[in-house]
Amino acid sequence: MYRDVAQWSDIRDRVLRNGVSIQKVACETGISPKTVRKMLDHPLPQPYRPRNRRYPKLGSHIGSIQRMLGGNATLPASTRLSIKAIYERIRDTEGFCGSYSAVKDYARTIAPEPYRRKQARDAAFEWMRAILQKKVRPEALRQEIGDVPDIASLLDCLYDGRLSDRNRSMVVLASRRGLSGCTVCEFLGIDMKTHRKYLRTFGNGGHAALFARRTKSSHKFDNEAVKQAVFGLLHEPPSNYGINRTTWVMPDLSRILRERGQPACPEVIRKITRAAGYRWRKARKVLTSTDPKYREKVHHIQSILAELQEHEGFFSIDEFGPFSIRAQGGRALVGPGEVPTVQQYQKSKGSLIMTAALELSENQIIHFYSPRKDTGEILRMLKTLVQTYGHKSRIYLSWDAASWHMSKMLCAHVAEHNESVAKGDVTGPLVALAPLPAGAQFLNVIESVFSGMARAILANSNYGSVDEARAAIGRYIQERNEKFRRAPKRAGGKIWGMEREPARFSASNNCKDPRYR
Repeated sequence: MYRDVAQWSDIRDRVLRNGVSIQKVACETGISPKTVRKMLDHPLPQPYRPRNRRYPKLGSHIGSIQRMLGGNATLPASTRLSIKAIYERIRDTEGFCGSYSAVKDYARTIAPEPYRRKQARDAAFEWMRAILQKKVRPEALRQEIGDVPDIASLLDCLYDGRLSDRNRSMVVLASRRGLSGCTVCEFLGIDMKTHRKYLRTFGNGGHAALFARRTKSSHKFDNEAVKQAVFGLLHEPPSNYGINRTTWVMPDLSRILRERGQPACPEVIRKITRAAGYRWRKARKVLTSTDPKYREKVHHIQSILAELQEHEGFFSIDEFGPFSIRAQGGRALVGPGEVPTVQQYQKSKGSLIMTAALELSENQIIHFYSPRKDTGEILRMLKTLVQTYGHKSRIYLSWDAASWHMSKMLCAHVAEHNESVAKGDVTGPLVALAPLPAGAQFLNVIESVFSGMARAILANSNYGSVDEARAAIGRYIQERNEKFRRAPKRAGGKIWGMEREPARFSASNNCKDPRYR
């Protein structure tokens, strides 16, 4: 009963903090005043000590035995003298004629290493169990372990945190209590490497570093270099690598990746494509271009961007829509038991098509609304860009392989415009076309902006009219342009974080979000 940690702490609190007399506590608990005074001298129960015994048979050999046992304390466990070796040494060198049991009994009494180790382990377990069960008051704990930084936060995580947080807190508290790492690891069920890592992290960064959530993954499917290699290769037609197929199969893709120095097994490839929103069966179709000149066209765009001057502009152009104005679904935060539903059949309030151009170097968008998708709207966009960016010497236009993006009328108009600029008949920049490979709309950078806009202001929306939807889209683009105009390198912390890819051209980009097509 006197080794009950909770009762021990309660008696100390009543006497030391509340001023109750020792005699009164002894009468109420049935514990002798002498024992109560011992409780006041020690914050926790003390381990039992062996009783004094006499060993008359050993006589003058006791000093030698004690000397050899004392030397064992400074030696590694593998080189310590056993009790039998001590017995044989005093028998052979000092003429001891007593029994081995006498030496063994004496050695285990004055130095009961296994017993003391078990006793210390049990006391440590009892202390840690009492801490976890809140049987030790925080004030008493502070007095016992001293000044520990962020002890309040450690206790909060110890009682209200996850299992890993509780383990971290207990490691720090037990270490400050002086408990051995092996005992703490045995109690918590962790290894010494983890124990040392927790103490090192707390020592270097305190509470914030100890309980920081892990953000960096060591898995290969989270490695950005591997992701770029997978999608960069998946976008190319297999015929570029001598494979007589129009779509990739997993063994071929894995083999080519290995030959290019980025090995990835089929399971890693599946996880990468799944994280991007595609099942492998769909990814091998919609993320692979069929253009035989894929590599040349991508290299042409990359070379333009690498050598782009300040007096030049590169525009990614596409159309968004037609978009029906009605109640839209999407991911939403709802309460327990609620299931957000959207009617499958609704009366549309109208529709809209937006034609937009994204300038990559300045990250600015120009847009207008179109009644249809055709060459006439592309010519309208070309005229708008020439007027807006009249101070540029050359502008490059990049778009996917839609028929109205490469019509004869458009090419003839561009050639006529450039001829007029060269002659000096009109002012404005020269126009150069840098089309994307066929079937490679996933490389169109403006698709990333469209996806972010759809997730930010169109998902879960229910606009009352076309004008209301236009106002929301216009405000989104205006705020985005202003944000990137003021701080182009730091922008992206607000709603722009919903854009799945950054506004830059890359051969491994998947700009078109599969959920917002």
